[in-house]
Order: sequence, then structure tokens, then C-alpha cells
Amino acid sequence: MKAPTSLLAAGLASVALAGPAIAAETLTVSSWGGPNHGINTIVWPTWKAWIEEATEGRVTLDVVHDMGPPAAQMALVADGVADASWIFHGHMAGRFELTRLPEFPTFEDFTSEIASAAYWRTYETYLAEQGEHRGVDVLAVGVHGPGQIFTADKAESFADFEGQRLRVGGGVMSDLASAMGVTGVALPPTGVYESASQGVIDGAMLTLEGLRSFRVAEVAPYTLTVDGGFYRGSFAIVVNPYFWDRISAEDKAAIEDVSGESLSRLFGYMMDVSDERGVAFAEELGHTFTEATAEDIAMLREVSDGLIDEWADKVSSGELDAREALEFFRDQLGQVDAEAGIVDRVVTTEG
Repeated sequence: MKAPTSLLAAGLASVALAGPAIAAETLTVSSWGGPNHGINTIVWPTWKAWIEEATEGRVTLDVVHDMGPPAAQMALVADGVADASWIFHGHMAGRFELTRLPEFPTFEDFTSEIASAAYWRTYETYLAEQGEHRGVDVLAVGVHGPGQIFTADKAESFADFEGQRLRVGGGVMSDLASAMGVTGVALPPTGVYESASQGVIDGAMLTLEGLRSFRVAEVAPYTLTVDGGFYRGSFAIVVNPYFWDRISAEDKAAIEDVSGESLSRLFGYMMDVSDERGVAFAEELGHTFTEATAEDIAMLREVSDGLIDEWADKVSSGELDAREALEFFRDQLGQVDAEAGIVDRVVTTEG
């Protein structure tokens, strides 16, 4: 899938010619994905263009790599080392519980763009006021594509995973791994290739985009799949609230206007594109994809229902009914307009 490109050049050029040059305020973004990851080739370039257009060039965006590991991104932003970043909630065990909501298996295929838009609506309606992201402001939330299981040796059923060491990243995937008799090894996706090539792990629970982005297809040639994925992963794009003190109220409102559901959809769209590229890359290497059996899927449903009940009982409090929030999210999956995406507004630095 080739992402259409909209450079917004005409609009930005007119801004430049409208008056004397004024130094733009810079939103410094910490990014932990590799240079070719879609977060860097699609999300940040597009959001930068949106911000520059919305603020008439008064605010721009600069991406800095390797400011810290994935699990440190929340602290980097909260402490003001970076103005903004993207975080994976599962990397911070015990900090985030409500954000497990979109991670449970749906057993239905939805694009990550639709799921991310539904998640943003759920976040605004139910989760934002619970304050789990204290210390930062949330400008978007998103989910990655269906998480599947990649292995060095072919697996045809869940029984084949028993006793194996699989990479997990926290959240629902870790709970599922335990229920399946798997020894979970906590690793960021950036550590999978090296650990698998050295025999430290037998495989990984990861997304299809990881087959290419993190070179997993080179060390794990087999994938066991479930419709909709074994799990999804929850992310947020966050900003230090003190950044707003450096810009006008007008520019703050303009940035928020090109964030929220639009930025959430953009994040999900990036994940969809990355998944397709991951599958294509793996197929070129002769990768084998095997669907889980009906018996295994029935078992997974039972395990998932139990995890949902446990989670809902734990996080429901006050006016928050977690089961109601989850039902709202799943209803929104069918309400999001798939035709009203952001594809025509995407800027990409990758051919």
C-alpha cells in the first residue's frame, strides 16, 4: 500500500510570503522507533505539516531519536527533557490499567485506524477524567494492528507454545501468555531480533509490522494467527503541559484541533500501512502463516472473558463502569466511518 502524499506546500509557501520571518516555536518530539518505522516516516511528518499549517508557521516540530528507551518516554516528557513522545502503556507495568480496554481480543478484523478512532472517543468519554496520564497531556491514543505469535519453529496449536519463551510487552498480551502456559520474557520490540537470533527467546508476541520494522521475519519464520489478533496494544501521544506556556492560546487550540481523533486515526493508519508492509516483507522470505484451530480460539475466548471480568472488577470505581466503557468502545468500532479517513492528508518521507 503506497501512502498518498499531500505536501501542503502551497499553504506553507503563502505563509512564508505573508510577512517578515518570525522564528517558529519548536515542539521537540522524542521518538524511540527506528528511522524507518512508520511513526517517523508517516506520523511525525504529517503531524508536523498539520501543525505548521494550522498555526500559520508559528509552531513547528522536530524529532530527536534515542533520547531514551521506550519505557522511559513518559518520564522524559513529564520531566521536560522532551516536549512530546509516543508511549506504549504496556511498558509501564502497574502504572496504567484502564488502557487495557482496547487490548482484549475482539475475534473480528478492524483496521487500526478505525480502532484508534473508537479508542479516542472512548478515552474522551470515559477514561480521560480518571487521571492515569497525570503529569502529561494526552493529544491522541491509538492501537497497533492484530498481535500475533511469531516462532522459530512451526506451531499449529497453543499446545505447541507450552514451556516456550516468548517475548511479551506487558498488558493483556502478558496475561494471555501466562494463561497459555508460555514463559513470558519482557522485551521491547527493538530487542526481539537480537534475543531470537541468540536463542534467548523461542518467539514473540508482536504485530505484523514487526516482521519488517524489527526484522522479526528473519529470525522467526512462522506465525500463528487469530482473526482480530490475540491482542492489540495501547499507545498514547503525550505532551508536556508546560509546552503550552511557550505558545499562544490560539496556537494551542490550533494544535489540539489537528490532534485528538485526527491524530489517533493517523496513528492507526500508520499501523495498518506498516502491517501490510510487514506481511509483504515476510512473504518474500517464504514466511508461513497458520490459522489457530477452532478449539484454540474457543479456549482463547474463555480466557479473554475471564481477563475482562477480572480487569473490570479491578478498575471500576466511582462513576466509571469499565464494562460500560468497553461496550462503548466495541460499539464505536462499528460507528466509525471508514470512508472518512485521513489518507488524503498524509505526508510520508518514505517512498
